[in-house]
Order: sequence, then structure tokens, then C-alpha cells
Amino acid sequence: MLKKIGVLIFPAGEINSVELHDALATCVNIDLYGASSVDKHGEYVFKNYIGGLPMISEKDFFDEFNKVIEENNIDVVFPTHDTVADFFAENKDKIKAGIIVADRRTAQVCRDKRKTYEVFENESFCPKVYKDIDTYPVFIKPRKGQGSVGAKLIRSAGDVTDNIDLSEYVITEYLPGKEITVDCLTDKHGELRVVLPRSRDRLLAGISVSAKDEELTEEIQYIADTINSKLKFRGLWWFQLKEDNDKKMKLLEVSTRCAGTMCMARARGVNLALLSVYDALGYDVEVFINPYHIKLDRSLISRYKIDYEYENVYFDFDDTLIINNKVHLPAISFLYQCKNKGKKIFLITKHETDIYEDLKKYDLPESLFEEIILLKPKENKEDYIKKEKAIFIDNMYAERKSVITKLGIPVFDVDAIEVLLDWRI
Repeated sequence: MLKKIGVLIFPAGEINSVELHDALATCVNIDLYGASSVDKHGEYVFKNYIGGLPMISEKDFFDEFNKVIEENNIDVVFPTHDTVADFFAENKDKIKAGIIVADRRTAQVCRDKRKTYEVFENESFCPKVYKDIDTYPVFIKPRKGQGSVGAKLIRSAGDVTDNIDLSEYVITEYLPGKEITVDCLTDKHGELRVVLPRSRDRLLAGISVSAKDEELTEEIQYIADTINSKLKFRGLWWFQLKEDNDKKMKLLEVSTRCAGTMCMARARGVNLALLSVYDALGYDVEVFINPYHIKLDRSLISRYKIDYEYENVYFDFDDTLIINNKVHLPAISFLYQCKNKGKKIFLITKHETDIYEDLKKYDLPESLFEEIILLKPKENKEDYIKKEKAIFIDNMYAERKSVITKLGIPVFDVDAIEVLLDWRI
């Protein structure tokens, strides 16, 4: 069996690290790890998660980071923050694994928007950049910002407050038109292999939560080719554009890290993360794009951890596993999660018709259950539950009340099944 490719995501707490996880976690030839200095959402997503690493500014960072690399046989690392990408690009020789990042100069240019605009100042797609605010409206944003943090539209002198140090900002013309992000991939030969524009129809904290694929126009292709020719990328990267008053696209920023909405590319058959891994290891990559259009809309997702260890799951049938004559997908997902973890599942039900025939009707194997406990209408479920390391899931309030009152074990309604789902793969 060929050795699996060890991939480390660092830091592994923000939405783009979740996208990298989702892009790589099910690849059978990859061992995926997440690591962070500050624990955020990564421990809820990554099966292999390492927390408590030093900050990149601390003197023992490289010792501890390389220890993680060596102990877990890491081949390549994805930096997920612009500052970390810049730091890794500068210190590639100190890290004992490949880094999926652009070269040092490119990382510096991407990290600092003033440098970005200096590189492209003679291009038609570069917005007007001002040294001072002597016209209105203008748009200001931090030189080294991300996610729209600190960006502000200045309509008049009154909008410039004393706490804004303009030396740390770039001042550009105000661009009133539509905004798009363009996801890209540059291979080991420097060839631009992927250019996929997508809209930014609705934002939350600078992240696209509503988007659709956009036409790849000659204008966008030209901008992508120009950026790729003036900077040296390797693997995935992206840039953002916004229309001016004349509907001409102007450059907002360029980044050499994964974007949180690169899932749009995956949804069309282009796994930019996986292609970047293969390219980093020296393979030639092929790209094909599915022939359909796509829209994305998303909201916050909740993931949970509870401090109760259970081994025995007692699960109701009617209106719990089967709802409106259909298998309830979160329920069956949870049951197979239990099966994968070696937990015992007991189907406990007062089902009125033949339970075995109805299991067949819904294509549910009897072997999924350790035991099928069929009760009469007046029997009490708590009398058939062994409370040792057990939980109980049932849509009926009266059943849950009796079980938690008499046995003291956790009980869950159907809406709370999500609390038990383990997203770590």
C-alpha cells in the first residue's frame, strides 16, 4: 500500500480551514491534520486536531511546529491566514515540509495592499489610489487587513475619526458596482490552469454567504493572466474585483491562501485544495469543470461537544427515525455514526404494525440494531432501558420525561439529534 500524503492545515479554526477540511478529509490517500495556536472551531471538525502550538512570533514556534510535522509524517502544509502565509513564505527553509504558498515576493505583495497596487499601478484594472483624502467619496482599508475588517466608505471629512491612522491604510476611489471573487490555480510550470469567477451577493463578516458562478469574460481572463504573469503563485490563489462607475472591473486584493468560498469551485468539480497538494508533490494535474451553473447560500452551522460518554443508544422508530413516511436523514446519519464507533443501538418502539416488514419497507437492515425492543402501548420504555452509559432519543415528551426522571440519563428530542453528530472526519 502506498504511503498516504500527510497534509496539515494551520491555523485550523476559521471558515477557510473548514473548506480545506471538507475538500481533503474524504480523499482516501490523504491523512489530514489541523493545528492551531488559538483553539477555535477546528477541534469540532478535524478528527486529527492539535491545539496549543506557539504563536508564529514566539521563539520556539519552529521547534514545536516541526515536531508536529515529524510526529505525524506531514508532507505539505496549508497556511490559512495571510500573515501566516507571508511568514511561511519567508521561512520555508525552516519548516520540515512543503508549504503550499506563493514565493516570498508574491506573499509580501498579497499581504500588503499598498504593495499590491504598486505592482499593478500601470494596469487599467488598478483603481485610483490617493496619498491623502482630498476628494469624496473614497474607500479606505487597512494595508494588511482581511475579511473587510477596518474597511470604510468615506463620504465626507466627518467620516474620518481620530482613531484612524491613515498611514496604515490605502485610500482608493469608491467602486459602486458589483463585486466578484475569482478562484485560480497555477501549476508547477507557472501555467494558470483554473479561473473561476463567482459573485459576492451577500456577505457576513466579509465572507460570501450567497454567491453564484459568473461568466469568465475576456476582461476577467486578462486580469487573471496579468496577475499570474507579474506574481509567482504555486497552487490555489484568488483575487477580488469590483466594478467602477463605468462598469469596468478594478482590483481590490489578491491572496495566496485558500478562500472560504472555494467550495464553489468544488461544487463544479474542481477541488483546488487537492490539485494544489498534487502539484506541490510534483505531479502534473488535470482539470475539468462540470457543465452547469450553481448558486450557493449558507448560514451559520452549529457543532457541539457534550461531556457525557455513552455506549448504548436507545432510539424510537415512529416520528423519530421515520418522519412523514420517510427516513429522517439526520437520524440515520447519527445511527451509522454510532455503528462506526462501535456503539450499540437499541430500537425501542411501540410500533403498531409489523416492525420487521416496515424496516424492510424503508431499506433499514435489522443488523443495524443490537436489539429490537417491541413494547405494548401501556408498557414503559424506562423499564427496558439499562441506564449504564446510555442515552435515549424519542420525539414523545412524556417518554423522555419518564426516562430522565426515573433513570437520570440524557434524553433527546428529534431536533436535538444534531447535538450528537460528530463532524470530525
